[in-house]
Amino acid sequence: MSISMLKMYISFVGMLLLFLAMGLIFLSRYKLKGWIAGIVSLFAYISLILGAFIIIYIVLSGPTA
Repeated sequence: MSISMLKMYISFVGMLLLFLAMGLIFLSRYKLKGWIAGIVSLFAYISLILGAFIIIYIVLSGPTA
């Protein structure tokens, strides 16, 4: 597998984490109550930060040869 394909799959994981975070934040704010909302919100913000770091890494690493 080439480096370009590997970076593409890693960026898909980053985008998936960002979409997951978006759905979980919506769920925790509008549908859940109490401590369950807090746990879901914490997981959502962790996946948001992780997904953002992955996308930033892929974008700033530049093109491959």
